[in-house]
Amino acid sequence: MKNDIHPDYHTIKVVMTDGTEYETRSTYGSEGDTLTLDIDPKTHPAWTGGSSHLIDRGGRVSRFKEKFKGILGS
Repeated sequence: MKNDIHPDYHTIKVVMTDGTEYETRSTYGSEGDTLTLDIDPKTHPAWTGGSSHLIDRGGRVSRFKEKFKGILGS
């Protein structure tokens, strides 16, 4: 194995969106840094089964529906 090619692996603190914290080992930042999450399994709809409502940013959903309206039956 080559020497000095691996990143520093150290302990950091992770803060979830609800404020809970835990320590883990990571290559993020440096020893003792804090990683504050904006999205985590406690809040993201993919894990919580939340609303499947799509936000149409820039008209993408509208353009898709218009383009494939015959196929989708809408």
